[in-house]
Amino acid sequence: MVELTIPETPTVAVLGGTGPQGMGLGYRLAASGVPVLIGSRSPDRAAEAAQEIGFGATGDANPVVAEQADMAIIAIPWAGHEALVSSLAAELAGKVVIDCVNPLGFDKRGAFALDVPEGSAAEQAQAHLPDSVVVGAFHNVSAVLLNDRSLAEIPEDVLVLGEVREATDAVVALASRVPGMRGLYGGRLRNCAQIEALTANLISINRRYKTHAGLRITGI
Repeated sequence: MVELTIPETPTVAVLGGTGPQGMGLGYRLAASGVPVLIGSRSPDRAAEAAQEIGFGATGDANPVVAEQADMAIIAIPWAGHEALVSSLAAELAGKVVIDCVNPLGFDKRGAFALDVPEGSAAEQAQAHLPDSVVVGAFHNVSAVLLNDRSLAEIPEDVLVLGEVREATDAVVALASRVPGMRGLYGGRLRNCAQIEALTANLISINRRYKTHAGLRITGI
């Protein structure tokens, strides 16, 4: 069993933090008082992205920030997912790893979910990170809204999935630090596939209604 030490305000590395989703999450967390480290294959690009985010964020190569952080967010395109997580097993050992990657394909009919041998991106990450605790979260939040600095709040719910209560509780608390956002436990890691796939439905909604749809869970 992986032993975790999670500070009340963890330092969070955003791996792949120079893309739209990574930049958006980095900005919202940093603006909420969370120490943020931006990772990239290019240290220079990471440093530039961190400077753009502001709020004390810093940037460096993915392995460097993974080693320095208490938690890490995987926010890269699906095509590079397996290669990245498998390369950082040592740096991420003993840490909570938040996977927000959605394995999607696109054709003339729109977005669709891809089959993942392990079941989901989050389960693939856990398979390659045996000494880490992987949690699925932030799959369905629009990068456009995250990066829109005219928005003081992100009025959406974030479903958090995982096997270890301590880890899912920490990620629920992390998501809930962002004004307007609410983290909610959403089940075991094996249920991540449908959460990742749901993003394809949201993309279809967005295209039809010219919006940036998200999730709200009623009754809680």
